[in-house]
Amino acid sequence: MELEGIHHVTAITGDAQGNVDFYVGTLGLRMVKKTVNQDDPTVYHLFYGDEEGHPGADLTFFEYPGEAPGRAGDGMVHTIGWRVGSNDALDFWEQRLRAAGVEAERRGEALRFADPEGLAHELEVYEGAEPPLRADADEIPAEHALLGFAGVRAYAAEPTAGKPLLADALGFEEVGTDAWVVAGEERSSYYRYDEPPAQRGTSGGGTVHHVAFASTIAEHAQWGERAAAAGARPTPVIDRFYFRSIYFREPSGVLFEIATIGPGFTSDEPLESLGERLSLPPDYEHVRERVEATLTPLRNPRMPR
Repeated sequence: MELEGIHHVTAITGDAQGNVDFYVGTLGLRMVKKTVNQDDPTVYHLFYGDEEGHPGADLTFFEYPGEAPGRAGDGMVHTIGWRVGSNDALDFWEQRLRAAGVEAERRGEALRFADPEGLAHELEVYEGAEPPLRADADEIPAEHALLGFAGVRAYAAEPTAGKPLLADALGFEEVGTDAWVVAGEERSSYYRYDEPPAQRGTSGGGTVHHVAFASTIAEHAQWGERAAAAGARPTPVIDRFYFRSIYFREPSGVLFEIATIGPGFTSDEPLESLGERLSLPPDYEHVRERVEATLTPLRNPRMPR
């Protein structure tokens, strides 16, 4: 059994339109699903990713309108790492971000910046053989596009506490001090710990809610059993329609999800028009009118006005 790296990362925003403008308009990701939080269908759940909505490039946001910015602290993911293909791509993004009024800091073969609500990102040059996961965006040359997740960094006061769960139950490989790699046959991702700041973290806009790792459907339930055997408290399997989910916290406090590869985002709309309309899982279709009335209409920069 192997997990195929990161499936998706879910964060929080207080401004859905500003969020779409940044991740679609500035970063060039595709909105691959516009739906609702299945635990609170009065708010958006927005999914951005590569052109086909593959796991491994799927960044999602719950929108709580007007939510104040949060602050990452102990037990929280604080930075999302993305792959790019070259140092020339870093040059391109440094110029593009600064032209958009976004501060960007170059660190060797990496570029750090934050979204408008403070969520930190890092672009890293990747020269491996794993397939690129890129979206098509008119203003972004294909050779400079984001290529999927490299990994995530989290704060942990006791980084060694998670070793039995990460190594023994989930099959992560320790690759250095407080650093892990989770790799399957096709994709890999890193999961790293950093010393937490003195201030306590607070959930809010620009903070990560959870990180999900990818499993085949056939092996999915077994991952929950393995997590439980290592002392975690996994939820039952939850059907999210586009994938199935199991949730538990690892010892640092970060909320983990194990999500299945499939059924996928084309379950209810064709590939060519992903994300262009409000998609509702079947259990919510009967309340579509009520749900649509609570949501602010969104303009997608990728679509004609």
